[in-house]
Amino acid sequence: MFTGALAASYYGTPRTTMDVDIVVEASRKESLTRLVSALEMAGLEVDRRRIDAALRSSFRIVTVKDAKTPFTVAIILSSAKLDKRPGSIMGLPTFYQTPEGLILAKLRMIKAAVPRERALKDEDDVRAILKHTRVQMNALRKQARRNNTLSILDAIASSDL
Repeated sequence: MFTGALAASYYGTPRTTMDVDIVVEASRKESLTRLVSALEMAGLEVDRRRIDAALRSSFRIVTVKDAKTPFTVAIILSSAKLDKRPGSIMGLPTFYQTPEGLILAKLRMIKAAVPRERALKDEDDVRAILKHTRVQMNALRKQARRNNTLSILDAIASSDL
C-alpha cells in the first residue's frame, strides 16, 4: 500500500516528492521472493541482502533506487496485516494506507522531528487530510492519546483549515 507524501496527496493536497513510500506485508520467505521479483520488474535496483538485513532489524525499512531516474522507493516491511483502503493512481487500482493510519504516522514523525522546521510538511499533510477526507475522528483521537500525540493533533485540527 502507498503511504507518505503520495498517500497524503491522495487524501489531502497534492505536493511534489522525490520518493515513493510503500508498506509491504513481508513476513514469509515466499512473499519476499515475490517482492524482489516485482521490484526488479519495475526497474528498481534491488539488493536482496539489504532487504534481508532490513527484515532482521527493528527498523525494517529499505530504500531502493530507480535505475533510470533520481527517484527512490522506501519500502516499509510489515509483519502485520495491512490496514489499507482501495484507491487508484493514474487510473490503476491500488491501495493506500488509511487516512487515520497515515495521520497517526505523521503525528509520530512530527513529535520526533528536530529541528522543528522538518515537521512543517507533515503538519501541512495532516491539515490537508483533515480538510479533504472524512476520518474517524474519535478513533483517531483515542489512538493519538495512546501515542502521546493528541496535543499535536488537537493543535493542527484547531488551526485554520
